[in-house]
Amino acid sequence: MCGIALVVDGVHIHGLCSSVDSSSTQEQHHGSKPLTFTIDDLKAALRRRGPDSLGTKKVVLEVNNGGDGEVVSHVAEYEGIEGERSCSNGVNDCKPCTNGENGFGMCRGVAEMYFFGAVLQLRGTNPVTQPLVDASGNVLIYNGEIFGGVHMSSDSNDAEVLFQRLRNCCCCQSHGSVSSCSGEPIPSLLSSIKGPWSVVYWQNVSRTLWFGRDAFGRRSLVVHWPTSEDSRFVLSSVSPPHSTAMSPDPEVEDRACTLHSWEELPCGVYSVSIDGSNTDACLIGRAVKHEWTNCMLKDLIKWDRMLVEPKQGQSDPSNPLYSSLVAELVPASVNGTSRPSSITPAHVVLAALKKSIARRTTKHTIFKVDKDDREQNFVPVAVLFSGGLDSMILAAILHECLDASYGIDLLNVSFDGKTAPDRITARTGLKELKRIGPTRRWRLIEIDADLSNLTVEMKHVMSLINPANTYMDLNIGLALWLAAGGDGWVYETETSQHDSCHRFKYKSEARILLVGSGADEQCAGYGRHRTKYRNSSWLGLHEEMKLDMQRIWKRNLGRDDRCIADNGKEARFPFLDEDVIKVLLGFPLWEIANLDQPSGTGDKKILREVARLLGVYEAAAHPKRAIQFGSRIAQESNKRNFGSNRAANQVSAGSVTFYRSSS
Repeated sequence: MCGIALVVDGVHIHGLCSSVDSSSTQEQHHGSKPLTFTIDDLKAALRRRGPDSLGTKKVVLEVNNGGDGEVVSHVAEYEGIEGERSCSNGVNDCKPCTNGENGFGMCRGVAEMYFFGAVLQLRGTNPVTQPLVDASGNVLIYNGEIFGGVHMSSDSNDAEVLFQRLRNCCCCQSHGSVSSCSGEPIPSLLSSIKGPWSVVYWQNVSRTLWFGRDAFGRRSLVVHWPTSEDSRFVLSSVSPPHSTAMSPDPEVEDRACTLHSWEELPCGVYSVSIDGSNTDACLIGRAVKHEWTNCMLKDLIKWDRMLVEPKQGQSDPSNPLYSSLVAELVPASVNGTSRPSSITPAHVVLAALKKSIARRTTKHTIFKVDKDDREQNFVPVAVLFSGGLDSMILAAILHECLDASYGIDLLNVSFDGKTAPDRITARTGLKELKRIGPTRRWRLIEIDADLSNLTVEMKHVMSLINPANTYMDLNIGLALWLAAGGDGWVYETETSQHDSCHRFKYKSEARILLVGSGADEQCAGYGRHRTKYRNSSWLGLHEEMKLDMQRIWKRNLGRDDRCIADNGKEARFPFLDEDVIKVLLGFPLWEIANLDQPSGTGDKKILREVARLLGVYEAAAHPKRAIQFGSRIAQESNKRNFGSNRAANQVSAGSVTFYRSSS
């Protein structure tokens, strides 16, 4: 995993706002203030995500003095952060552009692109530092994992493999899927990757900047589009803290304008081709958004299900797709045990989830810097753990996938001590896990928090969730940030005295954190799904779930990735594996959920059946409970900010923003 960022200063970029499928327009950004961060701020924010190494490269672009508009470039080291002055352009040698007649800034004929990469090394056998640069002047910063679609050996590093493939890609100016160039188009290569990613790539020979984010937005990438107040183009895994107002005080002026300087980059692949004007020596960038080329990926994005409404005579086993999924995912035998004679949809989903978790935890060499005597207690993977249905499924499958010599950390956060609902179910869940895995080293890390003592932490999380800006986002973000930190207490029963427990301080060092995101969206786990079903039946439910999946990048995943990664941990989302999404879409909706049944039974029906197959029967009956409610942070936040839960409910506190617009 990486913290990546790009700052482009001096290129007059056309077409960005009009090329994206979001509300990003010049009108929306009118009145927003220039970003006010230093390179120190940016590097510090990225380094928290990638503590193993930090690198910076600078690409200088100039219009050839010959007057033909040709652009020449060279890569240079960018040294020195000490003594950098703070300025609105954020670079110590910046020259702020003034407003011009033909766009956001006057031409200088010289531009700089700053690439930043902070690495959390998880794959490969040798340390890797980003940005990656080759002799041809190509530059790559990559934050992602390749779990399929592009061949990788078990000891390879994702960024290095991708860089090699990118260097062989098409360099035609058309960048289309069909061209006379013998190389593979870059959009096709990126479309083929299975797994989460965000990327920035400078293809030097074509003078083209490529950037983007996977189709579900599982890796954060926020963007500052050029505006009349700030003509720079900036991409980053996280917005630097000094670029936001650091107080939830509703009287802070212009907080809305400041926040609007950043947006979640809409999922997709983008390119900016840079050339020079032969009339005024201006560097021009022409931006394009490219279509995904992978057919399966395009189908998953559409999120259309063949069978939505039950009809008399329909049965799932007669579905040809069902038979193909069984053949593909459920082996004829495992360890001498034959395939069950009666294969249900839950068997197929379980098989898909096992492959998903195995890809994310055991299929590739996990890089370990320390190989000293602590290796015996090395814990490579932790689970964000409430003891609820989703996290219990993840923990139980991880137990089946992970080598028995490794322990598994279960991270649980509470704002109400042992009485919070998630703490109660977590302790119950631990007992179930010990029953199915009695020889496994399970550790439930109980992370207790008091909202009144977290003022500094809250301000920090406010910068992490940006551009999200509601109290619900803040509550979820703070709970995730504390849980991912893994700093809490472990209770263990004395082996000689079963009734005697001792407690010790423990901080999880696991760098991979499994998270249950995507389960509720795909399996009808939210209360609004039940409301939609009640009002609009099966078709209404399908449309609501489709909406949730198509906006999960903006509402959830970028925020969650930033809060978890800030602790030097990588969030991995097994329920959002491309093959798992395909499997869940392949079944009729009535096999996924039955909302005629009560809560804890019909919602996420198929996952409850998966839990029973895994032997975690109590978890199979748990009702859905979001982290902000299960940890009790929402209740404490309501008391602090609105006076009471009742007052908060009256104003729909979850959707209230924690600033007042200057208008």
